Amino acid sequence: MPRHILIIEAHPDGHDRHLCGALADAYAMGAANAGLALRRLDIAKLDFPLLRSREEFEKGAVPENLTSAAEAIEWAEHIVIIFPLWHGTMPALLKAFLEQVFRPGIAFEYRDRGFAKRLLAGCTARLIVTMGMPAPVYRFWFGGHGVNGLRRSILNFAGVRPVRQTFFGMVEQVDEAGRRRWLTKVEALGRRGQ
Repeated sequence: MPRHILIIEAHPDGHDRHLCGALADAYAMGAANAGLALRRLDIAKLDFPLLRSREEFEKGAVPENLTSAAEAIEWAEHIVIIFPLWHGTMPALLKAFLEQVFRPGIAFEYRDRGFAKRLLAGCTARLIVTMGMPAPVYRFWFGGHGVNGLRRSILNFAGVRPVRQTFFGMVEQVDEAGRRRWLTKVEALGRRGQ
């Protein structure tokens, strides 16, 4: 079981109380009750620039206000990313954040030949995704394309595996009992460090 867990709460709206925040709270409570070391990032509260060039990505420094986030990613043995599905994939703010902190020297290292060295090998992850459509429709009809891109092209590329997924669909229609079931499920994942 991983001992160092990083929760990235990635709903872009930092002003509204939303399901993603409640899910992050539930996971954190389960992990804390199990005695796991825990760090948490709320990316809606971070202010950082967008990357605009390959050179900036490859040779530029991580912005000063994201150095602790980059350090938390290197520290983590398990990363939990919680976000709402927007246009079939992660919100732009999450993508911009990952571009800043999953850089050469942190997540991977280029080699003269062959594939990049995966600097986060040994780390695992869980993606917890909320959506307005039924989760099976996204997973099977649409193939989970946006979430699979995050899993394969960002996390697996850096060596993070396995990356497990938990989808909660029809979030606008769920009643209070259903919401409590979801929170209980996520709290249990936190207790197990999954």
